Amino acid sequence: MAQVSETQQPSPELFFETMNAYQRTAALKAAIELDLFTAIGEGAHTAEALAQRCETSVRGIRILCDYLVVIGFLTKDENHYNLTPDSAAFLDRSSPSYIATATSFLASPMLMEGFNDLATVVRKGGTVIGEEGSLEPEHPMWVEFARAMAPLMTLPAELIAKLVGADSGQKWKVLDIAAGHGLFGITLAKHNPNAEIVALDWPNVLEVAKENAQAAEVADRYTVIPGSAFEVDYGSGYDLVLLTNFLHHFDPETCEQLLRKVYASLETGGRAVSFEFVPNEDRVSPPVAASFSLMMLGTTPSGDAYTFAELDRMFRNTGFSSSELHPLPPTFQQVVISHK
Repeated sequence: MAQVSETQQPSPELFFETMNAYQRTAALKAAIELDLFTAIGEGAHTAEALAQRCETSVRGIRILCDYLVVIGFLTKDENHYNLTPDSAAFLDRSSPSYIATATSFLASPMLMEGFNDLATVVRKGGTVIGEEGSLEPEHPMWVEFARAMAPLMTLPAELIAKLVGADSGQKWKVLDIAAGHGLFGITLAKHNPNAEIVALDWPNVLEVAKENAQAAEVADRYTVIPGSAFEVDYGSGYDLVLLTNFLHHFDPETCEQLLRKVYASLETGGRAVSFEFVPNEDRVSPPVAASFSLMMLGTTPSGDAYTFAELDRMFRNTGFSSSELHPLPPTFQQVVISHK
């Protein structure tokens, strides 16, 4: 039993805050829907001005803004509200790094359904949303993912392009597995005019990736393979294989089944580039990466957030000679580069 110091008395505060934590999601969704952050960025700083701009009651907007101050999305000086640096960068619609579109996926009914009866999920050890959860073939949620999450992945895609040396201009053949919005491969192609990208995903999702490739003016170097990553023929001769936000959906045995195909598709000296939530060995830090295991518990049959040691073992078991872990600040995920 945890020891409580003489100066620290047990408190029900954490219990109360956690039981009401759903209100944080609701408040942020409401503020985005009302375009509150953009309104403040445009110069509406009082409850009265915001009510007029956002077409709300003064009482309602004042209470919402005060709550957003409490949870860290706004600041308040007397009766004037202002954006925090994070809110200005990511939640003001006029910002080039606006990511609020991700709300429609991260707070979607499909994902949230996975946590309606978490006790049953824990008893089972995996999702109770159908047999395969979010991994059901051609699930429409991945089209929503591709459209909604692209802005959130813009910065990581740029950082990964720099990490792998895309600006070198070397002739590359790149396989983008579970491409989704396609931004990781597309960004490599934008930085490297000698890179050819092959995107693999469900046919309905690839339509979004192709739209993005066209918009980025790299469509002439962008081809697709529709179908399951576990079933289709990848071809061979790849210099890079991208595995972004993918391995965490599966158990280690299934991951290794896929990685054998990845290894076979790579040229000697080729690299597999994984973008993942990677907790420390204690599995409780850092908070965002460690917490992601619960997301996989609620939405997949056997997925997990894997430590670097676990990922390294999977790659070594399938033939890769070495892997290294690269932090990717300011993002909360990390990159594992594995060598053939």
